[in-house]
Amino acid sequence: MLAFAIFLVTLVFVIWQPRGLSIGWSAMGGAAVALALGVIHLHDIPTVWHIVWDATFTFVALIIISLLLDEAGFFHWTALHVARWGGGNGRRLFPLIVMLGGVIAAVFANDGAALLLTPIVVAILARLDFPPAAALAFIVGTGFVADTTSLPLVISNLVNIVSANFFGIHFGHYASVMVPVDLVSLGATLAVLWLTFGRIVPCEYDVTTLESPASVIRDHAVFRAAFPLLGVLLGAYFLLPTFGIPVSAVTATAALVLLAIAGRWHRDGRGHVISLSKVLRGAPWQIVVFSLGMYLVVYGLRNAGLTGYLASALTELAAYGAWPAAVATGFGAAILSSIMNNMPGVLIGALSIDQAQRLPAGTRDLMAYANIIGCDLGPKFTPIGSLATLLWLHVLATKGIRISWGQYMRVGLLITPPVLLLTLTALALWLPRLGAS
Repeated sequence: MLAFAIFLVTLVFVIWQPRGLSIGWSAMGGAAVALALGVIHLHDIPTVWHIVWDATFTFVALIIISLLLDEAGFFHWTALHVARWGGGNGRRLFPLIVMLGGVIAAVFANDGAALLLTPIVVAILARLDFPPAAALAFIVGTGFVADTTSLPLVISNLVNIVSANFFGIHFGHYASVMVPVDLVSLGATLAVLWLTFGRIVPCEYDVTTLESPASVIRDHAVFRAAFPLLGVLLGAYFLLPTFGIPVSAVTATAALVLLAIAGRWHRDGRGHVISLSKVLRGAPWQIVVFSLGMYLVVYGLRNAGLTGYLASALTELAAYGAWPAAVATGFGAAILSSIMNNMPGVLIGALSIDQAQRLPAGTRDLMAYANIIGCDLGPKFTPIGSLATLLWLHVLATKGIRISWGQYMRVGLLITPPVLLLTLTALALWLPRLGAS
């Protein structure tokens, strides 16, 4: 009971952020209280750090890459090209924008898709003079697909990185399982979004009002480096972890290369366009402190017996077969994430699966991936499900677009369950074909 009370108070402070208190210090404060009261112990700290360090530094480096490309005009250039591909047909533009969000989420993580693409889409819609209801359909679609298609690669979501490291899943094997599953999620997302918003999407728009894509490129050196660098980076993700090189080291190297290009280090900074100090200040350094602190608080729940109870439930669930195990685990993780946030949610799920010792290997793998899917999609039930969603709502508010928690939940509870069910069903059908990892 004490462990749960500490967790609840910590979560309230993380979401509320009174007087601008950062999420990192709120989480670390909760961890300090848990340590002082004996809910966690000193020997738990290195255990938790081992779980989170690679994931958090990978995430920070990936966001630095995203911010550099955003400052260079890369995402704006891409979005303008997609808008032109729509050819003036709003009903073609809608799925194109959603698919663009899916691609950006896959490569630059869900936070990159939600936080970097959303302001660009808002600006393009304003230029096209879309009515508010139609603009909201595109905006919600962009925010929604950022999470529902953050499944395919280990780097596509912080949840994925934590889980892959926890269970020792290789980058290539993870992709072989989740890329096909993600395509199902994308298809289901497109279908559900179209059924929800299709009738209010404008039939036509004036392409001539759009800027030329070339005109929005601010740093041509960074822009020219983008595609080759991303290609090499993705190849390195598949190859280098085989040799024991952490994903964070690979991502940090790519970020350092792009920083060097943007800062014109070979010219001692002469001719630089992008402010590196602005980019580095915008990087989510607090996520390192937050992850360690929050996961220590969650480890207190494990020490209090919560994950042991869930492990027993998962063992019983395994007896019902692959599909019920996948669906129940996924929906359970989704509900947990929507209530307590997906970062603590994924660790509770992972610890519970790890403690369920009598699970067959194939079922353990199935539940591990179902836990990831539930924690990636579950945050769409409520605004507090992920920090990215809260930041996304804040970005929209700064643009004069306010979505209340009630509005968000009405849409989220309508859209998320069918997409989650179809995605988990795809996992249950696909993973047994590949065999246990």
